[in-house]
Amino acid sequence: MSVPIWLWFVTVGIFVGLIVADFYLVDAGHHAFGVKQAARWVTFYIALAVAFGAFVALYWAPSYAGEFFAGYITEYSLSVDNLFVFVVLMSSFLVPQELQHRVLLIGVLIALVLRTVLILLGAAAVSKFIATFFVFGLFLLWTAWKVWTSGDKEPDPDGNAIVRFAERRLPSTRHYHGHQLTVVVHGKRLITPMALVILAIGTTDLIFALDSIPAVLGLTHQPYLIVSINFLALMGLRQLYFLLHGLLDRLIYLNKGLGIILGFVAIKLILEALGGTTHWHVPEISTAFSLIFIVVVLAVTALVSWIAVSRNPELAKLSGSAEADRDAAAEAGLGLSHLRDDEDDADEPGAAV
Repeated sequence: MSVPIWLWFVTVGIFVGLIVADFYLVDAGHHAFGVKQAARWVTFYIALAVAFGAFVALYWAPSYAGEFFAGYITEYSLSVDNLFVFVVLMSSFLVPQELQHRVLLIGVLIALVLRTVLILLGAAAVSKFIATFFVFGLFLLWTAWKVWTSGDKEPDPDGNAIVRFAERRLPSTRHYHGHQLTVVVHGKRLITPMALVILAIGTTDLIFALDSIPAVLGLTHQPYLIVSINFLALMGLRQLYFLLHGLLDRLIYLNKGLGIILGFVAIKLILEALGGTTHWHVPEISTAFSLIFIVVVLAVTALVSWIAVSRNPELAKLSGSAEADRDAAAEAGLGLSHLRDDEDDADEPGAAV
């Protein structure tokens, strides 16, 4: 798959334009992000992904479009786990409802930068050393087992070393000042909780990239497709947070489905590594089969979850969403409690920056 340099620039330009439009149009003003607005933007980003896949099929080949859709569906599904962490982090820092969309937008931008670095490093390693797939495959097998048996505890906001350092070492205030990341009070510049929760979401997402990026590398080797997959999945994820929070408690077997998908991709990676490093005749798993397998697993997972919860509503209390809500209630305000409050008078207006 040969991608001309001009197409890279055009694609990146479109992505940057979407970010700017999101920042100045969708996130304009101080308002809570409603379900209807979220539904419109989830639909938009899914439609954009479908259009991008159609473009890939027409410009290159349908097989590459299949790789894109398999990677996009997998990445989007794995990213649902992020929603649970977002719930806990928002509660930990007591983020006002009208500021939550801005927090997610900037946090996702940080995650995009960090993921892009990992993508380029991973793609370079794979292109030079096919045996890298053995490492990725074994790592995904271990991750698949953890996801299948979870209960997996989500990353602890207090365990983020970068956020912990900022909380304890930098001059700060426990009070929000709108969208501002820093504020000047009595001539002293302080960081706000807004800055810390954004940092927490952006850097915590990197933990999820450690399994999602190897997973998508197992479905396509094309950096252009992988970068596009991550952008579209992460940008659409923010609106999914506002649309699905409170409904995810019905997906009680989501971890089982994700575990199966990760295990499947792990086997695909290991078979590719065996085929590329030995003279063995190993079976090759096609892109079309991968796409069908992933869609069927997710559909069966959703259907079985829905039937089980319909028959026994008490099962919803076992879901990752319900666990996230319990964790959020337990950790409400803890992120703020760790801050050094260097603002002498919370009522004194500062020069926000």
